[in-house]
Amino acid sequence: MKHANKIAMKQILGGIRKAVEEYDMIQDGDKIVVGVSGGKDSMVLLYGMKLFQRFSPVKYDLAAVTIGMGFENFDTSPIEEFCKKIDVPYYVVDTDIAEIIFDIRKEKNPCALCAKMRRGALHDKVKDLGFNKVALGHHADDALETLFLSMFYEGRISTFKPVTYLSNKDIHCIRPMLLLKEAQVEGVMNRHDIPVVESPCPMDRHTKREDMKLLLKSIYKDIPEGRDRLIRAIRNKDQLSLWF
Repeated sequence: MKHANKIAMKQILGGIRKAVEEYDMIQDGDKIVVGVSGGKDSMVLLYGMKLFQRFSPVKYDLAAVTIGMGFENFDTSPIEEFCKKIDVPYYVVDTDIAEIIFDIRKEKNPCALCAKMRRGALHDKVKDLGFNKVALGHHADDALETLFLSMFYEGRISTFKPVTYLSNKDIHCIRPMLLLKEAQVEGVMNRHDIPVVESPCPMDRHTKREDMKLLLKSIYKDIPEGRDRLIRAIRNKDQLSLWF
C-alpha cells in the first residue's frame, strides 16, 4: 500500500514539475498563493506545491487563501488544520458573494458572475499579501470541459492557458496540475488523507460544467483513447488547422 501511495504522489509531483518547466511557471523568489476552495483539486494542488517546494530548482514562498462566499454552513477548519500540518500560512477572505448573487440579484445562471467575483476577491488578497502569483487547481479534464463549454455555448474554440498574466493586478495565474488527469488527483486524495470540504453552494453539481463532464465521460466509454487525444490536440499548437 505504501508503495502504491508513493507512486500516486510521484505522478502528481512529476506532472507539476513537467508543467512548471515546460511553461516556465515559477521563477526564483516567487511568492505564490494557492487558491483553495476546499475541493479535491485545490487541496491536492496545495499539498503538491508544498512537496514540490522541497526539491524545486527554483525557490518560492507559499500561502493558501480561501474565499468565503458567505454560506453559514461552510466550515474552513479542516483546511486550516491541514495547512498547519504542512506548515503553509492560511488566510480566509469573508465576502457577501452568496447574498449578492442569490438573494439580491436572484441570478438564474449565477456561476459566471460568482466565478468573476471570487477571482476578484482572490486577486485582491494576493496583492494585499505582497505575493505575485496565484496557483489554481485546474487539471487536464477541466481544460477539456472548458473547451467544449466554449464551443457549445460561446461558438469559439478556447480554454484556459497554463500561465496567464493579469495586467490589471500585475500578477500571474498559473495552473501547475494542467498536465494531470482528474483520476490521478482523486487517487492521491484518497491515499494521502487529504481533507475535502464539500461546497455548500446550491448550484454544486447542477451546472453546465457538470453536464459537460458527463458528456465527455460518455464519449470516453465509446472512445477510450479520446481523452488522451483531446489533451494532445490542445497541446499541439503547431498543427491547428481550421477555417483560416
